[in-house]
Amino acid sequence: MLSEKQLASFIRNTEYSDLDEVTIKTVKRQMVALCGAIIAGSASSAAEVAGFVHEMGGKPEATIFMHGSKVPAQQAAFANASMGRALDIDDHIAPGAHIGSAVIPAAFAAAELTGCCTGKDFITAVATGTEVSLRLNLDEDDYMGFDPTGVCAVFSTAAAASKLLDSDEAQIWNALGLVSNRCGATFQNNIDGVLAVPVVEGWAAQSGVECARLAQRGITGPVNYLEGVYGYFHLFGRDKVDIAYVTNDLGTDWHVKNLNFKKYPSCGMTQGSTELILNMVKKHRFQANDVERIDIHVPPYAFKLVGHPFKIGENPRVDAQFSVAYCVVNALLRSPVILSHFELDQISDSVIENYIKEKVVVLSDSSVERTHYSSDIHILMKNGSNYHGQIDIPPGTPTNPMTEEEHRQRFYDCIKISGKTWLNGREEDILHYIETLETKKDVCGIIPLFLP
Repeated sequence: MLSEKQLASFIRNTEYSDLDEVTIKTVKRQMVALCGAIIAGSASSAAEVAGFVHEMGGKPEATIFMHGSKVPAQQAAFANASMGRALDIDDHIAPGAHIGSAVIPAAFAAAELTGCCTGKDFITAVATGTEVSLRLNLDEDDYMGFDPTGVCAVFSTAAAASKLLDSDEAQIWNALGLVSNRCGATFQNNIDGVLAVPVVEGWAAQSGVECARLAQRGITGPVNYLEGVYGYFHLFGRDKVDIAYVTNDLGTDWHVKNLNFKKYPSCGMTQGSTELILNMVKKHRFQANDVERIDIHVPPYAFKLVGHPFKIGENPRVDAQFSVAYCVVNALLRSPVILSHFELDQISDSVIENYIKEKVVVLSDSSVERTHYSSDIHILMKNGSNYHGQIDIPPGTPTNPMTEEEHRQRFYDCIKISGKTWLNGREEDILHYIETLETKKDVCGIIPLFLP
């Protein structure tokens, strides 16, 4: 039970002064991405989740962003996280875990429960929670079709909520043990293009807050939830995980710096291919009408998630977000890529649909497994020319980071797509609040900026 003890101690004892500059900056970028995502998500189908939570009512403890209702804290976390994941533009990490859109809503819910939470304490809780999930994140082969968000992100929310609620080490240990029982969810949601994808994010946030509160009331979880005979490392790690990885240099070597951010509003597995087609157009100076055929080669893991034939089902946005063919053709025909390209009228455009059917082939290719995000594109031109490009490191990754201006532009795009005119003029106030968060006496002072 050494790793369980070390995690509980790390969560309890970490202070703002223990964070390095890169970690603090990354948490602020998580917040910019998440706040923009909630604003945009409030105009999506996830608004139905918020409406459902509002109608259920209950003790007014925490705020549903963009809505204004106060509901039980765990329910507010559920609604806000669902909106935050709805458009798939939050932070992420290979092989598909979305942590920020779960841990930040959980942290806000806990912050409102406390009555007052400094910006430094909030940053520390989000960083600590994110770090825990990153340490417990597994490889593609380990997940075997489980959604990483539903498996590892629940630990981030329990950790952050417990820390902000001032749980002692034993309570934190129990909260993590309890939340280990909530690990689950399937990537079939993404493949089938259903609206359960953001709901999984909501459940991750909700579970963490609930388990933190239950632990404070003396409800116990499994002591050996990681290393036990039926613990996390057996059930999900399949007895192949190096347990030492979880605790090595914990608190000194922050893995938060490894988070990825999205330049394009679609699945992380489409980011490389989208960037690559735009680079190829810039390099070879061709137009969409000059193309005879496009072959997109992606690793088998990516192919299972985003390589299936493009079709428009009951939830077109999800269909497009998780189709590398759509993302590549959309970028080719409509650059620069923006959120409105994933609205129904744009997705159902017969021009783009016919282009995909007539010219695009997506191939599962194990030789492309150079990195998780690798992609090769081969283009045959009508004049007989052949172009080939490859990418291994998409934009938004630590070694190919987005610029500050690109982060801001994504945030502005979120406000625009929301259609919430009452937000006009608040953009810079929200961004400035986040940029100076460590100076705030109460992080909840930002919440009125998200209310009409």
